Amino acid sequence: MIKFYYSLAPNPMKVALFLEEAGLPYEPVPVDTRKGEQFSPEFTALNPNNKVPCIVDGDATVFDSNAILLYLGEKTGKFMPANTPKARGELFSWLMFVASGVGPYSGQAVHFTRFAPEPKEYAVNRYVFEAKRHYGIVDARLAQRPFMLGDAYTIVDMALWGWARLVPFVLGEDALAGLPNLKRLLDVIDARPAAARALAIKDRHSFKTEFDEEAKRHMFRHTVKAA
Repeated sequence: MIKFYYSLAPNPMKVALFLEEAGLPYEPVPVDTRKGEQFSPEFTALNPNNKVPCIVDGDATVFDSNAILLYLGEKTGKFMPANTPKARGELFSWLMFVASGVGPYSGQAVHFTRFAPEPKEYAVNRYVFEAKRHYGIVDARLAQRPFMLGDAYTIVDMALWGWARLVPFVLGEDALAGLPNLKRLLDVIDARPAAARALAIKDRHSFKTEFDEEAKRHMFRHTVKAA
């Protein structure tokens, strides 16, 4: 059985979504990053970068959320595009776009607008602009197709969902009104039973919900602590 080390941050939640969508048996292992459990010797042995999520699948240990999605997608053959150069090129490009752009800029935007002890105008402007720009690219992409890679729901949509569901917190309560195609995708994913089950993982352990202000403050105070 897969061991899934997680918190309620955006990146672990996208892995939770895949696990539920694919119907894979897994053991959720909470890592309370508010208490620094990610720095324990036991967890460091799994991920020397001290971040969640991480999975242990038999002899394989995989960390970084998008690497986990790719690993599980290839292992199961589920929620993957056609095995053609064109489709795989799009898969890798958009999966890395989420990993290197959407996630980091969203996290830094929240950090500097809400939690930095001395917010700097330059940093706020830079990261909010880049977060908006990245979500704008996604919205334009979704204007032409139902899902990020075309007609089929894939791991790229799951990777995006982890962060995009928090757009109102990242960019303001009205931000999704300006991103109608992204909102459509979020509504489609949120309506899936697997999404409800993934979000309900918080009820299995003593975490506060991801919408709790203290949990959010910790989640984004040091945005580099979730991969």
